[in-house]
Amino acid sequence: PENPLSCDDDLADRVFKAGIELFADVGIYCVDTERIIKFTEEEILEGLAEAPSCPVFGEGSDAKALVARKPESDIAPWCFLGAGGAAVSNETLFESIIEAYALFLPLANSITTPSIKHIEGRLVRTKSPLEIIACMRSSTLARSALRKGGRAGLPIMNSIASAVSDTAKIAGSQFGLRPTDGWLIGTMAEMKINFERLNEIAYVRNLGGHIVAETAPILGGYCGGPEGVAVANVAYHLNCILLMKGSCQLTFPIHFKYGCTSVRDILWASSVSSQGISRNSHFPSFINIYVAAGPMTEMCLYETAAVVLNAVVSGASIEFGSVVKGTEVDHFTPMEPRWASEMAHGVLGMTRAKGNEIVKKLLAKYEDNIPNAPKGKTYEQCWDMKTKQPIAEYKQMYKKIKAELAELGVQFKY
Repeated sequence: PENPLSCDDDLADRVFKAGIELFADVGIYCVDTERIIKFTEEEILEGLAEAPSCPVFGEGSDAKALVARKPESDIAPWCFLGAGGAAVSNETLFESIIEAYALFLPLANSITTPSIKHIEGRLVRTKSPLEIIACMRSSTLARSALRKGGRAGLPIMNSIASAVSDTAKIAGSQFGLRPTDGWLIGTMAEMKINFERLNEIAYVRNLGGHIVAETAPILGGYCGGPEGVAVANVAYHLNCILLMKGSCQLTFPIHFKYGCTSVRDILWASSVSSQGISRNSHFPSFINIYVAAGPMTEMCLYETAAVVLNAVVSGASIEFGSVVKGTEVDHFTPMEPRWASEMAHGVLGMTRAKGNEIVKKLLAKYEDNIPNAPKGKTYEQCWDMKTKQPIAEYKQMYKKIKAELAELGVQFKY
């Protein structure tokens, strides 16, 4: 689409209505029972009316209510910041990056942790004892690191990123996760679920915890193009309420080939569906940010700016997510989520028309490079482990890109 950020209220409402029809017609397929779980339109509308609207995450001074937003709202979005589950090579770096998040991300309302790739030098394998140990260590180390960073009450909202199996997630949660954290539970593409995820839902519901219901419709798969992805994203929103019993939706429509959320077609699908959702539902929703380029590259900052602006102006909150598509070990620093949070607060109250013009200018800077995006540098290469600050070269790059965005119209507050 020529305009990556939709400005059409009528289209947004029609996409929302189509999402209701899709969910009522198709339902969710349970792969273990080979049966379809369906809800009538009446049940869907009743679920929408009764959905959570302001769940409280975190404890003490870090406790906060997550509220739904509207397009062009001047209400600050929730900033769910960190590594987005990308792999960290060992426990030492895991604890270091979490402490750095606590110290360096003043706008963070919650944290998303990395997953631990090796425990004591041994590769963590799914459904093995090492996976359970990795999850236990993740919970313990994350909580300890947040205390060291002075944000002891900050909620961890991706539960345990090291967990793939339900067994490991449930076992690991006993070693530091709280009911006031977020328990990330995902569906399967497309419109499917299995017993493992349902087991997790049953556990968290009885624990009294918050389910962060995760969805990721795939552009180029069964959803088809951007129009189909937009409608499917609304259907998933309804599933997050009715079947998954979530406290909020975390969604990241993603490109089947490029594996990121910064592609033009994805930006449009995310914007129109988020506007439909935020105009017609009080159930809070996040857009997750996956960019193609890596840390300490200008492209990474441009991509992040485009996706954040698109989400916030369309009425969503944000999760920052992953760089290098979340595929490279140790490729993350606190600088990228800090940039996302400063952008999010800098576009409050911006009109969609103005936001669309800025996103188009940002796309011109990076979209041709998405197939061959630079990987950037690792955490240890662009972060001073002694001073707990980014290296000078990264600071200079950050300052340069921030000045460019300010010139385009972003009103930075920090």
